[in-house]
Amino acid sequence: MSVGAELQLDDEKVKEALRLVIDPELGYNIVDLGLVYAVLVNDGGVVNIVMSTTTRGCPATNYLTEGARDAAWSVPGVEFVDVTLTYEPAWSPQRMTAGAKEHLGISDGGEW
Repeated sequence: MSVGAELQLDDEKVKEALRLVIDPELGYNIVDLGLVYAVLVNDGGVVNIVMSTTTRGCPATNYLTEGARDAAWSVPGVEFVDVTLTYEPAWSPQRMTAGAKEHLGISDGGEW
């Protein structure tokens, strides 16, 4: 593998870093909770993250968006990070991975 290939920045590397951001209310990472809607890696190391919170007015909103920004910045090759918060579509438990649902004790139907 060449040095250039090792340093190639992609959305999976950013998502892996975002898994280090834990929602303080749910105790699980924001990627597997389904709070991260999109990660776009652009030329020049520019990363755009589109994410949500479980509810509007979530008290952890700043913590989560700043955590996402800091986590993305930690990835080699990232030069700029933009985090956009959206509530369209609204987050729901159906967005979670099976592992997150199991951790939180949510049934397959996605009900709390």
